Amino acid sequence: MKTTYSSLRASLGLALVSLLLLGLFYSLAATGLGGLLFPRTAAGSLIERDGKVVGSALVAQPFADKRYFQPRPSSANYDLMALAGSNQARSNPDLRQRIEQTRAAVAAREGIAPEAVPGDLLTQSGGGIDPHISPEGARIQIARVAQARGWDAAKVAGLVALHTEGPQFGLFGQPRVNVLELNLALDAFPASASGVHKPSGVQ
Repeated sequence: MKTTYSSLRASLGLALVSLLLLGLFYSLAATGLGGLLFPRTAAGSLIERDGKVVGSALVAQPFADKRYFQPRPSSANYDLMALAGSNQARSNPDLRQRIEQTRAAVAAREGIAPEAVPGDLLTQSGGGIDPHISPEGARIQIARVAQARGWDAAKVAGLVALHTEGPQFGLFGQPRVNVLELNLALDAFPASASGVHKPSGVQ
């Protein structure tokens, strides 16, 4: 009986210590350290305009107007409460059908050949809210955006170049364009300006 009590007390003690250390103190330390070292990211990388939050640099959102660049398709319909990929295998006929339908729709929207549509504009990201598209995915939209805004295509191309990010730390991943930040830059850019100057160091 005494041995059983000792074992039970040791087990409960270990569970309590683990709960406090890993469930409370570790979480508080990680949250505090993250907020101290990366305050913007820890707060959700929120973007404000005129004192109002318009979105997050980490979250994709759809744009219906032709004057804006479009993000990748989303199996979650860009719903933060339903984040997920489609989980469809390459062999799934529904997946192939959806990709072909998306290919035709994007080609018609951008006025290009179906085979010229980049893969990232056809496929859904695993989380459903990937905020980036490839530089090529942005380039094929330049003509439409420029025409809808009555701008010279070179001006829009300059903004795309300005907002093209290189690989992380210059090593990881591929060049990418944040769609929300690019669209906000379009709205903020003076329509009368003749060009966009790309600062040194921008990929």
